[in-house]
Amino acid sequence: MIKKILFLSLLSAQFLMAQPKLDRQGHRGCRGLMPENTIQAMKKALDLGVTTLEMDVVISKDKQVVVSHDTYMSADFALKPDGTPITADEQKKINLYQLTYDEIKKFDVGSKPHPQFPQQQKFSVYKPLLAVLIDSVEAYARSKRLPLPLYNIEIKSSKATDSIYHPVPQEFTDLVMTVCKSKKPGKRLTIQSFDIRPLQLLHTQYPDVSLSYLTANAKSLDENLALLGFTPPIYSPYYKAVTAETVKLCHEKGMRIVPWTVNTKAEIDSLIQLGVDGIITDYPDLF
Repeated sequence: MIKKILFLSLLSAQFLMAQPKLDRQGHRGCRGLMPENTIQAMKKALDLGVTTLEMDVVISKDKQVVVSHDTYMSADFALKPDGTPITADEQKKINLYQLTYDEIKKFDVGSKPHPQFPQQQKFSVYKPLLAVLIDSVEAYARSKRLPLPLYNIEIKSSKATDSIYHPVPQEFTDLVMTVCKSKKPGKRLTIQSFDIRPLQLLHTQYPDVSLSYLTANAKSLDENLALLGFTPPIYSPYYKAVTAETVKLCHEKGMRIVPWTVNTKAEIDSLIQLGVDGIITDYPDLF
């Protein structure tokens, strides 16, 4: 009996070791728990054991790479420098591409309660520079003896808002890559986008960079890849569009599949059962 138990234990251990490791990605750090895309959110995500820090970047008037999902100051959670709220009508007029980084830093993006995320800790904080964020989380990981994180950086652009809310794709990608190359994350870097144009540029000009194609449409996998024009290392669809067939097709094409943004334990478990390679979530504590 003892030999049988030992044999089964050995088989179980070998099975677990053979399983591919799930890429646990903290969306905007851990948006459900801390103000999004802040250094504090990234540190909290590291404490919760994420593999990858997911974040978004935009460009300021003085060509700084700023960590922010929105290209403007969102009325949902940003406060003006004088502490007064921003209205929905005026939010898109506070265009980050028309503000210097020193001006952007004066807005508080952490004190106002977020209507969608009541669990968020609240404190005064500003949108960080990508370079400063990477330096901060790398130092934090080392100080806590945590594994150095992977980075999944989303370029926020669209053809309709070129030269209005952000630079054209060539300048945008060059600015982002200048920061990334200076910080040397190496193979720990992935660039993602819904916009195919920066991905196409990066695929040609920075072939060593891992790319992830974000999608949120009714097109098939093959239709989306035809639109992109190449097969990227990672395919990242909206999680409700993921089926067992999607996972199978991605793997047959040599792609990893990492759906976004999955915010319940049941949905996370269901997608893991389907065989996805990673999960992007606002609540990395659910892992």
